[in-house]
Amino acid sequence: MATRKMTFTIPDDLAASFVRAVPGSRRSRFVADALRSTLLRREQALAAACDAVNADAAVNATVDEWQAMHDPIPEPWDEGRAG
Repeated sequence: MATRKMTFTIPDDLAASFVRAVPGSRRSRFVADALRSTLLRREQALAAACDAVNADAAVNATVDEWQAMHDPIPEPWDEGRAG
């Protein structure tokens, strides 16, 4: 797997706790695992929110109304134009 070196700025107290709690040889792995876990939770939360909206009857009714509109909205600059 390809890797990329990155630089982050974190609060001093968090950095000190991190250095005390995680051995130097495990820090990159620790950060990668934490990022992966957090990003996965965010993705799952977004998917759940999308599912909830897609299951909402009121939202679906509104979408159906919008999709039922077939007539284009006439624009004043289109009047008189052959079409």
